[in-house]
Amino acid sequence: MPAIAARVLAAFLILAAGWLTPAAAGRLEPLQVTTASGAHEFLVEIADDEAGRERGLMNRRFMPADRGMLFEFPQPGPVSFWMKNTYIPLDMIFISATGVVTNVVADAEPLSERAIPSGPPCAAVLEVNGGVAAAIGLKPGDRVKHQFFGR
Repeated sequence: MPAIAARVLAAFLILAAGWLTPAAAGRLEPLQVTTASGAHEFLVEIADDEAGRERGLMNRRFMPADRGMLFEFPQPGPVSFWMKNTYIPLDMIFISATGVVTNVVADAEPLSERAIPSGPPCAAVLEVNGGVAAAIGLKPGDRVKHQFFGR
């Protein structure tokens, strides 16, 4: 009987681990941000359609330090974001079609409906945990490497 109980408990823990992972989490892809302090590796979820871009990181309560979300747009242009239903403070990194950082907005206020504009037109936005941009010394002109920017 103890062996069966152990198997049931193991199966439950495996399923529970899946439940603790955000349901909205999509595929993870490697992304590299290069600043004066060096290369910094992240695994990012991709938001490349309207529904994914609208949902973003809403309703998440936690994101690992090396994770983020890359919002990809079909055409470069000005964009704006908000933090409605987003509980995690985020840094928003606006990126040109060639992978150059055009603007950085640090520590966006959770749950705010205030519009956060991109400034210059951008092709993508990288969201990472609040404070990451400052920690790695990220600034406009730095580079982001990801397959999206090679298209």
